[in-house]
Amino acid sequence: MVPLMTATYQAASSSLTGAGVVSVCALLFTIASFWWLNARQGRLKTWEPHAFAAVIRSSTARLRLPLVLHNTGPKPIVVQDLILTFPDEPASHLPLLWVSSPSRLQPGPDEDAKLPAGFVVPGREAQQLFIEFEAPFSGFMPEARDYEVQLQARVGHRKGWRRLLTFTLRAANIIDPDRYTVYNNAPIELTKEDKRRADAALLELLQEQGDDSAPGGRRPRRSLHDDGDADTSR
Repeated sequence: MVPLMTATYQAASSSLTGAGVVSVCALLFTIASFWWLNARQGRLKTWEPHAFAAVIRSSTARLRLPLVLHNTGPKPIVVQDLILTFPDEPASHLPLLWVSSPSRLQPGPDEDAKLPAGFVVPGREAQQLFIEFEAPFSGFMPEARDYEVQLQARVGHRKGWRRLLTFTLRAANIIDPDRYTVYNNAPIELTKEDKRRADAALLELLQEQGDDSAPGGRRPRRSLHDDGDADTSR
């Protein structure tokens, strides 16, 4: 009789232990699922732009990029600031600062350009933005070649600058640098005439920059409103 009661007690204890384990596992799964679906902090993803707009003059250089930012997590991400850097270039190539958020890629006199301001990327959503960057001084004078460029961001939930994307900026495609217009960022082969035009235009800009730096040779700064360019003042 005693062995029978002992066996029954052991079976009941084993059943309760198994039920407890199942209950704990179910609770942990519920908590983990809730965190993953509702409370997990994601990250921003973006992709290499297929085109860009550029204008390069002796006193200023501007780049406009079409960007798609995707938030991989459920929590919203606040983007506070953006910059473009050239990690493989000399320190004299300062980062290009975010100066405006235009409404389209092609610059024009009738566009709606907004001053830079923080924005929110909601959870699991993507946003398309046009971001315009400018060199803070005239030291950025790109050559007709490829550049490795990093897009960096400051976000609300992290400290410091975070790298979002490293991509190739094909400055050799800028064949008319004095005109603010759109260029293809694909690895296309330029014709000899296009290369000649790009090299000649950039050489002229370098000579202008040298004249500006000479004593008494400072030329009046031309506004980006010249030649029908967009109103992208800060």
